[in-house]
Amino acid sequence: MLTILFDGVAYGMLLFILACGLTVTLGLMNFINLAHGAFAMTGGYVTVVMMNRYGISFYWCLPAAFLITAILGLILERTLYQWLYRADHLDQVLFSIGIVFMAVAGADYFMGGQQQLINLPPELSGRMDVFGVGIGRYRLFTIVICAVLALALQLILSKTRFGSRLRAAVDDRRVAMGLGINVPVVFALTFAFGSGLAGLGGAMGAEILGLEPNFPLKFMIYFLIVVSVGGTSTVSGPFLAAMLLGVADVAGKYYVPAIGPFVIYALMIIMLILRPNGLFSRGAGR
Repeated sequence: MLTILFDGVAYGMLLFILACGLTVTLGLMNFINLAHGAFAMTGGYVTVVMMNRYGISFYWCLPAAFLITAILGLILERTLYQWLYRADHLDQVLFSIGIVFMAVAGADYFMGGQQQLINLPPELSGRMDVFGVGIGRYRLFTIVICAVLALALQLILSKTRFGSRLRAAVDDRRVAMGLGINVPVVFALTFAFGSGLAGLGGAMGAEILGLEPNFPLKFMIYFLIVVSVGGTSTVSGPFLAAMLLGVADVAGKYYVPAIGPFVIYALMIIMLILRPNGLFSRGAGR
């Protein structure tokens, strides 16, 4: 039981890191970026190429995946995304879905359609016993890294000047620019940061979730579930939602494998009925 709980928490942590960039772009920037999974896939493939072709350490691949996907996100934001900030949501959805299909086709062409594998460092492989509970070393590593990132993200958005400028830019763009805030730069850096987090999540998730060209389509629904259940007004909402969904998904597939994949959707429906605006939204509930 405790092992399942631990694996579920690790899975939930990973879901949060993968989805938190979407939380930022959707909740703070009011942009529906369904191509978020494509950035995660990019981070995963960066790790695969660096490790399998060039023999670079896994520990160096993680920051490299963050930086490369952040730079890619910055380039795409400046050349494509910025022109759709004021477009309606349907245009944003169609545009980002187009990016997804292009990414899937590109990954299949350059990397092939097979599942990609990575060899973790020996110290992260296998399991260890803690008070009689079998704990995967890599899952423990994932929990620690993702917890630190979640705390850092919360502090950045709520306690720093950059977070204040971002909220001001979202609330009233014209007033923010009148106060001297460079709104395009704030949005570009925010989008790049969210893309980098997705890439980092994709790099860390390559071993747990697997990696192949359909990754953005396969996990898009999971990202949307985390954001819809957790809400977009806070970071803590999606974090708790990811934990609940991760544990429910792992436990469901273990205890009721026949209907395991449907457990997460049942939980989503229940949570949206009880808290339709998000777990910590002030307007949630009835």
